Amino acid sequence: MSLRINETAPDFTAETTHGTINFHEWIGDGWAVLFSHPKNFTPVCTTELGAMAGIENEFRKRGVKIIGISVDPVESHDKWKSDIKLATGFDVDYPLIGDRDLKVAKLYDMLPAGAGDTSEGRTPADNATVRSVYVIGPDKKIKLILTYPMTTGRNFNEILRAIDSIQLTAKHQVATPANWQQGEDVIITAAVSNEDAIQRFGSFDTVLPYLRKTKQPTA
Repeated sequence: MSLRINETAPDFTAETTHGTINFHEWIGDGWAVLFSHPKNFTPVCTTELGAMAGIENEFRKRGVKIIGISVDPVESHDKWKSDIKLATGFDVDYPLIGDRDLKVAKLYDMLPAGAGDTSEGRTPADNATVRSVYVIGPDKKIKLILTYPMTTGRNFNEILRAIDSIQLTAKHQVATPANWQQGEDVIITAAVSNEDAIQRFGSFDTVLPYLRKTKQPTA
């Protein structure tokens, strides 16, 4: 199974540090970020989980729930939390999925079907592809997928920036240019005529016949 943007995020039931969840029910009517880790007690992932805890409120402001998953059992996650607190200063209060049998990792195409059915005896290198981020919308569709190598810590501020763009462009017929930040000018999509653009946005700048920029909509 290969996942793509705009496909429905696979549903599953799993044990987490917050108890058993059904993923789609847990998401509810809002947005979600699922981010995965190849092994507990690994250095880069320890910093990532702490960094995510430190900006959890920024996700909450945007109506986004966050949930982590590691290819290890829940009991191990609970022990790992103290190390994360020691290393980063932040408590991990969001749920962490235990994927002892590798079912979720396989379901999300992070491990091949032949990877076995237990996390026991597997090294971080065995699980190197379990390093993905999925942004999922209220419609349960995947809006963004990012996959990182084990040696490169993720930039969660970039994920917040991407969510700002995704949520804005879902509401208005606009797109965001390279390196866009909240509050900067946006691009009017080709589906909007010049006449309609004036009605919607008031004014715009034609950079090229196919590239029109306007102020970020606020309503």
